[in-house]
Amino acid sequence: MDAITPTPRACWIAGEPEQGETELTVRHPYDGTEVASVAVPGSEQVERAVTAAATVAAEFRGSPAHLRAGALEHISRALSSRAEEIAETITAENGKPMKWAEIEVARAASTFRFAVEEARRLPGEMQRLDTEPSTEGRLALVRRMARGPVLGIAPFNFPLNLVAHKVAPALAVGAPIVIKPAPRTPLTALLLGEILAETQLPAGAFSVLPLGNAETSALVADERLPVVSFTGSGPVGWAIADAAARKHVVLELGGNAAAVVCTDWDDLDFAAKRIAMFGNYQAGQSCIAVQRVIVDASVAEEFVPKLVDAVRGLRVGDPHDPEVEVGPLVDEAAAERVERWVGEAVDAGARLLAGGSRDGATVAPTVLTDVPRRANVWAEEVFGPVLCVRIVDGVDEAFAAVNDSVYGLQAGLFTRDARLAFRACAELDVGGVIVGDVPSFRADQMPYGGVKGSGVGREGVRSAMTDLTEERVLVFTDVAL
Repeated sequence: MDAITPTPRACWIAGEPEQGETELTVRHPYDGTEVASVAVPGSEQVERAVTAAATVAAEFRGSPAHLRAGALEHISRALSSRAEEIAETITAENGKPMKWAEIEVARAASTFRFAVEEARRLPGEMQRLDTEPSTEGRLALVRRMARGPVLGIAPFNFPLNLVAHKVAPALAVGAPIVIKPAPRTPLTALLLGEILAETQLPAGAFSVLPLGNAETSALVADERLPVVSFTGSGPVGWAIADAAARKHVVLELGGNAAAVVCTDWDDLDFAAKRIAMFGNYQAGQSCIAVQRVIVDASVAEEFVPKLVDAVRGLRVGDPHDPEVEVGPLVDEAAAERVERWVGEAVDAGARLLAGGSRDGATVAPTVLTDVPRRANVWAEEVFGPVLCVRIVDGVDEAFAAVNDSVYGLQAGLFTRDARLAFRACAELDVGGVIVGDVPSFRADQMPYGGVKGSGVGREGVRSAMTDLTEERVLVFTDVAL
């Protein structure tokens, strides 16, 4: 992608493109070349964006469903029609291989498509209240109404789809949204702003503000934005929750996904290929990327070499090459951290079975075994292309190993035993169990989130709409029931 000169790419203030007071430079993670410059709004522009969101909130909350659904449908179609351009933008700013960037665009289009359907059927319910003599003739109508304008803070690893997971539910319920994209990856969110501006949404329904930490903290504290939806690291998320204690805060934080290979699983080649791919497919920079591989001792001797071969077979390199499966991390500092954590684990007794090397921002897909429990690569979210193998004796030990984490988004369970699957759902401290596969892509139409340190709230469209709304009760008296 050519650098954009001399004018920085505009930010979006209450639905209008504007140049900022300053600018930031976006560089390609693979080779450090300049991709584009981006307009950074000043305090007066930020104030206008927030004021517009607060001003339009009541009007937008009461807007007809067809207006919101029509806007969402246009966005979904526009994303699909501009898929190649948007995928190139994702790869240029994020370093994600093109094959995964193309899938991200398709997922974002489906996120908005699901929101179209949900906007048309935002549910309510009728409740009889004549359960006591004093409430005879009373009937309640319970509806869900938008809590108010939303501050959506998005991470770098899915610069389109995780913005979509905030914008689509907000627009579906009639909540204005101020989007703060990650500083490393603002381009795709700004491109989405272009598409949003093509709709009939009222002025103030959206703004896209590439901002630094201090300016973002001011937005978190602003009482005119009563809802904060954040996706990102645990420490930052909990700091936001502390700073916005009187607000409705929705967090989706880190992960440390596990995959369990059970003694009854008979297709070890499939399990090895799926774990290898979805532990590394975005250089491990996904909260649901497999990090811990827990293998029953009865199949370990056969399985582990298959896993190592599958990891070594992944194609690493230039993310614009359509055959490449693993590209760079978001920057060289992130790659240096992963390299350091791997080295610390090896120094503490872990054995390196594959990878372990670094070239600039690219880390070779890595497999470790005999990893100490307290090593960062086992206990923390690596957010890099690293798999840690642990061999266990039986299901009890396997489930204990899965739960040996402060994170709890999802886990994969390779078994043919339906009873074991139900037991896993009951006993594993995770938000979801994938049977016969690994966590791979976000399921846009279902609840998404987790337990433990993964945060609170769910990012599936319908569940996010529930998070962004509150119940309002209308009671009728003297009603014939």
